[in-house]
Amino acid sequence: MTGTELTARPLERTHLVVNQTPPLHRLDPLACDPALVSAVRAFGSDGVLDSLAAVARESGSAEAREHGRLANEHPPVLHTHDRYGNRVDEVEFHPSWHWLMTRAVAHGLHAAPWAPDAGEHAHLRRAAAFALWSQVEAGHGCPISMTYAVIPALRHEPSLAAVYEPGLLSSAYDFGMRPPAAKAGLLAGMSMTEKQGGSDVRVNSTTATPSGDGTYALVGHKWFTSAPMNDLFLTLAQAPGGLTCFLLPRVLPDGTRNALRLQRLKDKLGNKSNASAELEYTGATGWRVGAEGRGVRTIIEMVTMTRLDCVLGSTSNIRAALTEAAHHAAHRTAFGSSLREHPAMTAVLADLALESEGATVLAMWLASLVDSGSPLLRLALPAAKFTVCKRAPGVVAEALECLGGNGYVEESGLPRLYREAPLMSIWEGSGNVTALDVLRAVQREPLTVEALWQELASTAGADSRLDGAVAELRAEIADPAPERARRVAELIALCLQASLLLRVSPVVGEAFVASRLGARSGVLGVLPRGVPVRDLVDRVTPAAR
Repeated sequence: MTGTELTARPLERTHLVVNQTPPLHRLDPLACDPALVSAVRAFGSDGVLDSLAAVARESGSAEAREHGRLANEHPPVLHTHDRYGNRVDEVEFHPSWHWLMTRAVAHGLHAAPWAPDAGEHAHLRRAAAFALWSQVEAGHGCPISMTYAVIPALRHEPSLAAVYEPGLLSSAYDFGMRPPAAKAGLLAGMSMTEKQGGSDVRVNSTTATPSGDGTYALVGHKWFTSAPMNDLFLTLAQAPGGLTCFLLPRVLPDGTRNALRLQRLKDKLGNKSNASAELEYTGATGWRVGAEGRGVRTIIEMVTMTRLDCVLGSTSNIRAALTEAAHHAAHRTAFGSSLREHPAMTAVLADLALESEGATVLAMWLASLVDSGSPLLRLALPAAKFTVCKRAPGVVAEALECLGGNGYVEESGLPRLYREAPLMSIWEGSGNVTALDVLRAVQREPLTVEALWQELASTAGADSRLDGAVAELRAEIADPAPERARRVAELIALCLQASLLLRVSPVVGEAFVASRLGARSGVLGVLPRGVPVRDLVDRVTPAAR
């Protein structure tokens, strides 16, 4: 073949792009989340639902999704010293992080329910908005969550609450190292665990020595402190009277930097946008919160609220993964029809939808317990935290698999969700810690157990399989044992999810009971005959735009 013949051959088109899923631009996350809509109406009101429109609209925008991507592509950087050698201990963030934080604070996700004029169902409204907004990007939810959680703990020391609560309640995001009184808004964090103890905070070695002026000097280390750029921290240290809770500002009232030294940032599996640090106190100034020796009891209120956000975070992560899987299956074709038309795929998507619906109704109900002050929260929250957060990694993995190889590449966004999935099961008490906390509530607080039976009595007789699960739960609680703690926690959560769904969305509740309390399989996508799989998928699939 001559050179002339080669050049004369017409160019062939080798890269025709077809059968790819269109971008999820202008997503309306409320329109395809009937579980959230139904739960907010059932436990709150139409007014609460209407108030979510703005945060839903912004969370589904292409702009927000891009900022979520960029915040993870450009993780935070620690600067321990400035160019002259001065110690600065500052964390630098990408502009997209600040974009996300600005809007989360403006939407009141950090503290709005604690404001004097918060109104009815304030915690439910905030929980629903947090679940919607966290679908954009999970990492920045950490400083938002800890600020939400710090206020009830801080109120153990009214004089400190009076000084700092106005800044914590502000809807202004004001990043930077300045005295709290000089800032338009404040964010708070929590610093508890140490390298030798982890969850066993009673063996903490950090010391707090009275300075004679009402403050204490703290010396020691903390092994895992997320959001170290926040303005205030609650921490635990050994005072003369025992383990005590303290408030430490990053910058002292006189403008000098407190002696908090950031040693390094953790290189984490996921949650890349959020800085998590090892730090040392080298004579840091702290103010006591609550009585000496009552540190765990004081800070546990903060842990309770952050546990609620762990449930919300996993619920949000599951919903985000489901959205991607359902959207992909609606637009991708294989073997002559869309993926969602293939019965095997429909069954998988339906099972993912059931996981999302069960997590959502339970999470919103828990938030309503905060609004009502119900003692049942003490038992139901750790059980939900154990079960929902423990389920999330498998659910997200299955959603990723719905996209096949496309889901395994970073551009799809599913790998970020997958790396995030195990986190909520670890933070604020990993599996055994949380399950054993359920057992402690069972053994020490009989009123919470009685409240549980009253709650489940509302659907007694509605389904024999649920009645059987409740009977099994009664038997487990009658003879509690540490090795059964996980089963007790799981049963509590499953019975509550089934009962709530039967009341809020009977058709979904029936499918949940059949698949979770009836003939069960450890594999997602194995549903009993008769489950309305197509209806379950249709109700969670984003509308085409």
